[in-house]
Amino acid sequence: MIWMFSYNAVLIPLFWLTVGFLALFKQKVRRAIRGRRGLFESLAAKTAQLGSGPRLWVHSSSMGEFEQAKPIISALRQQMPNVKILVTFFSPSGYEHSRTYPLADIISYIPFDSSRNARRFIDLVKPTVAVMVRYDIWPNHIWELHRRKIPVIIANATMRRNTPRRLPLIRQFHRHVYNAIDRILTVSPSDVAMFRVLGITRPLLEAIGDTRYDQVAARSAEARKRSIIPSGILQGKKVIVAGSTWPEDEAVLLPAFLQMRQKLSNLLLIVVPHEPTIDHLEELERQLHGQVRTIRFSALNEYSGEEVVIVDSIGILLVLYASAHIAYVGGSFRQGIHNVLEAAVYGIPVLFGPRHRNSHEPLQLVERGGAFVINDAMELQRTLLNLLDDDIARTTAGNRASAFVQANLGATQRILSHLAPYLRRTSSEKRS
Repeated sequence: MIWMFSYNAVLIPLFWLTVGFLALFKQKVRRAIRGRRGLFESLAAKTAQLGSGPRLWVHSSSMGEFEQAKPIISALRQQMPNVKILVTFFSPSGYEHSRTYPLADIISYIPFDSSRNARRFIDLVKPTVAVMVRYDIWPNHIWELHRRKIPVIIANATMRRNTPRRLPLIRQFHRHVYNAIDRILTVSPSDVAMFRVLGITRPLLEAIGDTRYDQVAARSAEARKRSIIPSGILQGKKVIVAGSTWPEDEAVLLPAFLQMRQKLSNLLLIVVPHEPTIDHLEELERQLHGQVRTIRFSALNEYSGEEVVIVDSIGILLVLYASAHIAYVGGSFRQGIHNVLEAAVYGIPVLFGPRHRNSHEPLQLVERGGAFVINDAMELQRTLLNLLDDDIARTTAGNRASAFVQANLGATQRILSHLAPYLRRTSSEKRS
């Protein structure tokens, strides 16, 4: 077990040194350490109250990955209500935003990945089966589950062609880790091919799709029932919703919008900053001052014809997209694009910048004609005007975006077909 020894003798001590150093400068790291204080005592008290029944452990790195786990948990709750569900997170953001999630019996941090912590954690949790979402795989926990013959499934697994996991020594290490897993359920056939490049032999590899499509479809159905912008504000307007924007996005978006107003008088721009801090909101207002009238979302009851709504709330972007004729998705002039599916599900054209190749969905949407890549303010202005002037072109692009989402539904049930037999087998064994 050379790889297990090397990981625990070299990498784990380096991990602790790195965490200790980063904690001096980064609040998020300090929150992660503080949040794990008393973790095992808390778990002992909570697991003692679980009662009988099969136990599912679902682990996500952060909030984004947990969104992919939610449809699995929701469907399992409906089909197998006797299953006890434990949800864990690595990051503080995921844990802190999900502590009140109602469909889990226990919500916790995952302990840091020492072999002793892994043994203590699994001793307490006693999972029937474990599901890891996407990529957050902690070797000592995986090896301990494998040693105890507890099945492990990776859901929504992906692997990019340029992954460092293909490098020689790293590839051999990951081969050893992945060979302790039972099923790797990937987003696409190309992901299956990339996992096979590692030379893994034990897990079942199968492309079953991405649960994010199911999650966004379910959330949008609920969002359509909500009306958070009065209809009188939207009436007669062509609405552009710019979601999860950063200053780099706004440097392209705002000039384009100001130029468009000279040709279209019935425009309404709703800007949803990714980080709606006071400084960011005030900077947006400063840039637009004297050129257009702005109003914050929290003051919409005082609306008097303003052309730009600046959203100073979080958690409502999916609902706002329902009011849009066109969506612009941010992050794509910065480090990487945000979620395009949240807009595409409503059947509207989706626009974004050049940095989108870190994600499969934007590429597919562009290929199918449901999305458009923007490289500068002039191109954004031209594309917006073309789509807003041409109802047929806009509707056609929107229908293609919606069709793309609809064609990719169903991954949740396919994952359950792999997961449920482990849970049912445990239930039948206990009855017998």
